[in-house]
Amino acid sequence: MLPSLGPLELAIILVIVVLIFGAGKLPELGSALGKTLKEFKSATREVDEIKEDVKQSVSLDSAPKKDTVAKSDAAEKKVAS
Repeated sequence: MLPSLGPLELAIILVIVVLIFGAGKLPELGSALGKTLKEFKSATREVDEIKEDVKQSVSLDSAPKKDTVAKSDAAEKKVAS
């Protein structure tokens, strides 16, 4: 299990990132990261909506219709007699 990051650890990570990428690239990296997170959230939202639609259609399809229940009851009575 990973421990939580404190302010000192975050500052060290920020210094390392600045050393690797340079101060000029940080806005570009932040923008790219933000766009990526936004796209990921919208994709997961779409997947959740599709799952919900499938659940609803399956529950509607699996519910027996009144005519089907009446016919099966009649068939059972016919077989029983």
